[in-house]
Amino acid sequence: MKNLVAILFVGLMSFGAFAQEKIAKIEFKTDTIDYGTIEKGADGVRVFEFTNTGNAPLIISDVKSTCGCTVPKKPEGPIMPGEKGEISVKYDTNRVNPIRKTITVTSNADTPTVALKIKGEVIDPSKTSVLEKKDKSVIEQ
Repeated sequence: MKNLVAILFVGLMSFGAFAQEKIAKIEFKTDTIDYGTIEKGADGVRVFEFTNTGNAPLIISDVKSTCGCTVPKKPEGPIMPGEKGEISVKYDTNRVNPIRKTITVTSNADTPTVALKIKGEVIDPSKTSVLEKKDKSVIEQ
């Protein structure tokens, strides 16, 4: 009986060793990019860098933005284990307003959906704010 239990135990342990799956894992350098304050018409391209820290090829199947003012671009081929990749994001800087957008990355990784964020503010230096303090009053001008 003891031999039977020992054989079953060894069999289960070896089965567990063979059952380990190969899984891709995506690890981003940062999940938020801050544009800061940029001028209208400035370069709106930024890059999210990531590494496949898993033991299987990483395939990014889709990258979507919350609106048409932000255009993400995904890598075309698979990212092998240990390799780095990039997702570039282009924001339309002709729109003067605060930037708060989310980019959704879908892949075959252990976490299949990842949300990346961009933030900042686009200003138009040719326009002055009505709230800025003037040196002279309206009457003195």
